[in-house]
Amino acid sequence: MQRASRCKRTSAGINSRPVETTREQGPFKWKLRVYFEDTDAGGIVYYANFLKFFERCRTEWLRVLGVEQTRLAHESGLQFVVAQLAVDYLKPARLDDELTITARVGEQARSYLVFEQRALRGAELLAQARVKIACVDARRLGPARLPAELTAALHAARDSEERHP
Repeated sequence: MQRASRCKRTSAGINSRPVETTREQGPFKWKLRVYFEDTDAGGIVYYANFLKFFERCRTEWLRVLGVEQTRLAHESGLQFVVAQLAVDYLKPARLDDELTITARVGEQARSYLVFEQRALRGAELLAQARVKIACVDARRLGPARLPAELTAALHAARDSEERHP
């Protein structure tokens, strides 16, 4: 199991406490606490905030793999964009809930990844999404091959899982 702890800096202050990420066998896991700013007037997490939670989980997963998006954009001119998204909202999350957001790669192609993501409160499934993330050349805004460092990290992670089932 690999653990990382870091402070996330955001303009809104969400998740400003150290964020714990866990990479075990199976999906990547990222924990967060629901703050007042995440909820509507009734104390329920606003639906669009689940998309933010899923995005942050994918970003932390990339960090654990050693892929920093700002460096990738600066050095290679590559960025990731959401090309397709399907979300099922099953149960509400509420103020002060501790959630676990998971991410696993369900499909990998030359220029995109399809993530299968879940939002859980304990073992209770609250929302699930299938997110297609495309790699694009930021200069020409066209499809680009996934960066070699990412595909190498994905292969290493798969090899590790196969050796330690």
